[in-house]
Amino acid sequence: MTPTGLWRFAILRMYWDEEKEPSVEVPVGDFFGQGWGQVAMLNSIPVVVNPGSSFNSYWLMPFRKKCRITMENIDEKDMVLYYQIDYTLTDVPNDAAYFHAQFRRQNPTQYKVPYTILDGVKGRGHYVGTYMAWGVNSNDWWGEGEIKFYMDGDKEWPTINGTGTEDYFLGSYNFENKKTKQYQEYTTPYVGLHQVIRPDGLYQANTRFGMYRWHIPDPVRFQQDLRITIQALGWRYNGRYLPLQDDVASTAFWYQTEPHAPFPKLPSKDDLETK
Repeated sequence: MTPTGLWRFAILRMYWDEEKEPSVEVPVGDFFGQGWGQVAMLNSIPVVVNPGSSFNSYWLMPFRKKCRITMENIDEKDMVLYYQIDYTLTDVPNDAAYFHAQFRRQNPTQYKVPYTILDGVKGRGHYVGTYMAWGVNSNDWWGEGEIKFYMDGDKEWPTINGTGTEDYFLGSYNFENKKTKQYQEYTTPYVGLHQVIRPDGLYQANTRFGMYRWHIPDPVRFQQDLRITIQALGWRYNGRYLPLQDDVASTAFWYQTEPHAPFPKLPSKDDLETK
């Protein structure tokens, strides 16, 4: 797929079998790890982005009878879309779950309230990936927040509790290259900090990041329900936490049995735009 135009204004939707509501509803850029509207090379197992805005997806997407894939352009300007969809007609196992992807954004995040990546998932399935477009609205280190997976009846205490944003994306020590004293991009088969947009002294005022983690060899399996949150936390003087109010967008990827719970309404056009 090679979409033109503003990628936050091009909404990709997928419907499996007889669904009336989509199982996938994500701006096309975020679906391919390009939430900031600028091409960032991404070399992973399920998603590959190559020069010239070449978007490629290898997520397995089983269906029994039919599928429907749509693209809605909500911009006033026309866009051009070249695409190729490949499929195989074969038997689908009875226990094969359906592919889902959901987008969310807060700008700014609520003060002292964890950002919700996914909520309301009911049924049986497994969580397979997170993409985040994170814009920092303050100085200093921003990624001290813990990611938490609440599943199968968890209330106050999650089954999985992370130790920091860079740890979840399998980096360490602030993603910093100790020689250059700069953030260090990386892209690998299952995880990456593949995009760092740095201030340019003029209109690019804030640092922004694109990060992905695909839980393919390590899926998070659930039997009843799933909710995922992450904190936006930095540091105050003298080692105290600083609750941040950043620009955070996320796309969650998972498989589950149908029916799925209704998705939250997408943000308004103004609230989708990357600025």
